[in-house]
Amino acid sequence: MQQALTAIAAAQTLADLDAIRVHYLGQKGEITQQLQQLGKLAPEERKTQGAALNALKTELADAINARRDALETAALNAKLAEQAVDVTLPADPTYNGRIHPITAAMEDIAAALKTLGFVHAYGPEIESDEYNFTKLNLPEHHPARQDQDTFYVNPFNTDGQKYVLRTQTSNVQIRTLEAVKPPFRVMGIGRVYRRDYDLTHTPQFHQVEGMMVEEGTTFAHMRGVLDEFLRLFFGAPVKTRMRPHYFPFTEPSAELDMECQQCKGKGCRICKNTGWLELLGCGMVHRNVLAVGGLNPEQHPGFAFGAGVDRLAMLKYGITDLRLFFESYAAFLRQFGKAPVSAA
Repeated sequence: MQQALTAIAAAQTLADLDAIRVHYLGQKGEITQQLQQLGKLAPEERKTQGAALNALKTELADAINARRDALETAALNAKLAEQAVDVTLPADPTYNGRIHPITAAMEDIAAALKTLGFVHAYGPEIESDEYNFTKLNLPEHHPARQDQDTFYVNPFNTDGQKYVLRTQTSNVQIRTLEAVKPPFRVMGIGRVYRRDYDLTHTPQFHQVEGMMVEEGTTFAHMRGVLDEFLRLFFGAPVKTRMRPHYFPFTEPSAELDMECQQCKGKGCRICKNTGWLELLGCGMVHRNVLAVGGLNPEQHPGFAFGAGVDRLAMLKYGITDLRLFFESYAAFLRQFGKAPVSAA
């Protein structure tokens, strides 16, 4: 008896205690075997011995239960001590959500163009080859129509059309010309896709397209609208220049450059020591494109321009690697963009 109680008191784990219980009180335990031998004794002796064994069994069971409670309490206290929270430590920082810098840039672009009388127009992101290329005056042999530049979704569609992930928001131009009578000023802002990936290019990016078709519109009007748009977007006048260029859907065409804001035109690594940064393409809408909407270029001239939203955001926020916008670094994203407007 004393040996069993000593073993119970010395048990350090629940497993050890359960082994002791099995040894004495299990189906083949010592106490159980003695109880099974009672039938061989005389009635009077069996009565006395049975009472003593049952009392011993109860005492051992009570001792085991008490030790189990003690071990469980000790284990719980140890766990609580290990997981204790030091209330004197500073709390983990919490951050309010912010509008992504690309979304913020698109909102600022839309607000600036809205001030100049432009309204939103839309086109699908999965576009037919006809609306993405042909109606924009891109010939069949143009490099942009090749697989290494464009994502073709289903070249063998049952309607006979090839479908692509649109490579430019210029499809908005065509759909507007077909659906709206001039005069109008429209902007298309959205996602576009091309097979490209490096410091300044990603397979999916964002563009803004603007088009104005009004009687008497000239190249000079376009220059004035673009300079005012950039002033509104960047928050201050921006020095710009135009260079002759070629785009299939405009004629004459130009590239608009802005003075490098890092070096103020003196030349640095960012502008490749030229003092200028390429910003957007623009030009008078090509007569072949106007013809899609049944318009006479002499009566309804217009201009169009297109810019990369991501590039505008990079220039506005001074970011040198486009991929940072999409790699979900919270610490980076918190530096830019705008706090969301409160529902109140």
